[in-house]
Amino acid sequence: MAKKAPAKKIVNRRARFDYELGDSLIVGLQLTGAETRALRQGHGQLRGAFVNVKDNELWLVNAQINPVSGAPISPDEQIRSRKLLAKSKEIERLLAAKSQGKTIVPVELITSGRYLKLKIAVGKGLKRYDKRENLKRRQQEREAARHL
Repeated sequence: MAKKAPAKKIVNRRARFDYELGDSLIVGLQLTGAETRALRQGHGQLRGAFVNVKDNELWLVNAQINPVSGAPISPDEQIRSRKLLAKSKEIERLLAAKSQGKTIVPVELITSGRYLKLKIAVGKGLKRYDKRENLKRRQQEREAARHL
């Protein structure tokens, strides 16, 4: 029996920089076969993606899945909205957070195991001065560690 290739995680690195992340939740994705194959090979991108709520359903918007050889995906289908699979109580909890002015951000796409899962988190957007403050603090910590 052939061994499977190691799982590749697709991470939204920008999410931790642009948002102060809070509670996270792992949800399923409704995908086609070609999209699943492409994501398992690491041909996806979450940069600029966000989660929208329509009719008490969660939708992943602006996530890009690039085609792989043997599994063609049309250009229109590469950035289409994809339905997220979550329980109604979880959706209600996310709606409550969204009504408080927070954003639902996709953090990581997990490809290990039988199903593809998406880790989403509730986040509060950071201002530019917050980001600069974090960078300055990290730089000072690095310099202090170097001196020791």
